[in-house]
Amino acid sequence: MEIYKVGGAVRDERLGLAVVDTDWVVVGATPEAMLAKGFQQVGKDFPVFLHPHTHEEYALARTERKVAPGYKGFTVHAAPDVTLEEDLRRRDLTINAMAETADGRLIDPFGGAEDLRRRVLRHVSPAFAEDPVRILRVARFAARFIPRGFHIANETLVLMRDMTAAGEVDALVPERVWNEMLRALGEDRPAGFFQTLRDCGALARLFPEIDQLFGVPQPPQHHPEVDCGIHTLMVVDQAARLSPDTRVRFAALMHDLGKGQTPREMWPRHVGHEERSVTLVEGLCKRLRVPRDYRDLAVLTARYHGHVHRAAELRPGTLWEVLHGTDAWRRGQRFEQFLLACQADAQGRTGFEHRAYPQADILRRAQRAAGAVDGAALAAEGLTGQALGEALRRLRIDAISAALAGRSPDTGNGDSG
Repeated sequence: MEIYKVGGAVRDERLGLAVVDTDWVVVGATPEAMLAKGFQQVGKDFPVFLHPHTHEEYALARTERKVAPGYKGFTVHAAPDVTLEEDLRRRDLTINAMAETADGRLIDPFGGAEDLRRRVLRHVSPAFAEDPVRILRVARFAARFIPRGFHIANETLVLMRDMTAAGEVDALVPERVWNEMLRALGEDRPAGFFQTLRDCGALARLFPEIDQLFGVPQPPQHHPEVDCGIHTLMVVDQAARLSPDTRVRFAALMHDLGKGQTPREMWPRHVGHEERSVTLVEGLCKRLRVPRDYRDLAVLTARYHGHVHRAAELRPGTLWEVLHGTDAWRRGQRFEQFLLACQADAQGRTGFEHRAYPQADILRRAQRAAGAVDGAALAAEGLTGQALGEALRRLRIDAISAALAGRSPDTGNGDSG
């Protein structure tokens, strides 16, 4: 039995990055031998074991053979006669196909160390084409490593295009697409994920709502970058700079989907794109089985981001509608996420990246003022049902008006301003 450190841990150590998870490959062992040493088996399709003390993953060396279309169409062979090189050959990229012995000696049969030095993302072998998940993985690695100077090898990109044209990505199940997308949204430059998918043709197959934004113009006085697709990628990267929260990043990515369906004769204006965006966001989230909290924030951002951008021009009643529609008083944390997504939209434009966004503070002032209105006091006066709701609405609008004008409002608790 020989044990080797493999994959991302070997790669990241050589890049000087923090190692989050360490994976191991075991050569020359059987499942019975692993169980006898106290390991716990967790893999169903192939033997993967958890170490009895560290709980790190130890996988038996294995090979894979394509027997059917799609990413599940493989047979796996794990046996003591499978060599380390055979195991490494089935991996996606050369920088992920390195191993290290217990004494720190590098085993690198496919040139991963040289590709690390040259900052190249390159596939290991033609077997890459057998698994469409690898397209998503390369796109995710692009989101992580392109900011560090990496690029995708041309021959790898060509292979990804051929796989897309052959319909391989159509076999991907929604859960896998969402999980890879979610991980990409957590990277430093999530736009790299979507740009890579577009470069190989997979964006139109997996995320047509995003793909159709490219080539659609916007008014250059407001959007010097002009193209809606470029703007969307700038916005998701701006969201990544503003917040580590992937919900904010997803909402920022989704905010303008409706512009891709604006009739051509209306270009470069996009009247009514907000509601078109809501419909598209809901459809995408249903198709990919996106969690509800991600969907709800994205829908609110799509519907109300234009209102927030015009906050200084809105009447108190309209500001109340935004606050009420976003449930700002009961869902304060989500409201802050919403404002961050709106800020990312405003700053995700050429030349606007570092411009202040006072509109968010206007909404915060309005939220605090309206939230101070005492609904319990109104109920104590005997108001109920629709009458109570209407009285509370009026007082909150008055409070918003007073706060923005610098006056003390009547909060409904017996104190008059």
